[in-house]
Amino acid sequence: MRSPRQSPGWISFVAFAASLSGGPALASGDVALGEYLSSECTACHQTSGRQVGGIPAIVGHPADQFLALMDAYRGKHRENQVMQTIAGRLTREELLALAAYYESLKPVR
Repeated sequence: MRSPRQSPGWISFVAFAASLSGGPALASGDVALGEYLSSECTACHQTSGRQVGGIPAIVGHPADQFLALMDAYRGKHRENQVMQTIAGRLTREELLALAAYYESLKPVR
């Protein structure tokens, strides 16, 4: 069984979401700020990097894809009221910091 990230629909969505981000995420995201901000994320997303109960893993997620997904939530192009609310109140600096932080982590295997 292939993972949802390997499905054609997922690939199409990521390509669409990346186009909304205005290009690749800036490498200048503040990892320390991202770590500080991540406490709200870990209320639902596993710190192990595992997907549990339909909540996707974000640990080790490429920064450009993370940012594109958050932009899709902000623009209400991706449905999830909780994520739309969270993404909508974060600044660009905070999104870049979270993207840099989560990209820097390695999932537990």
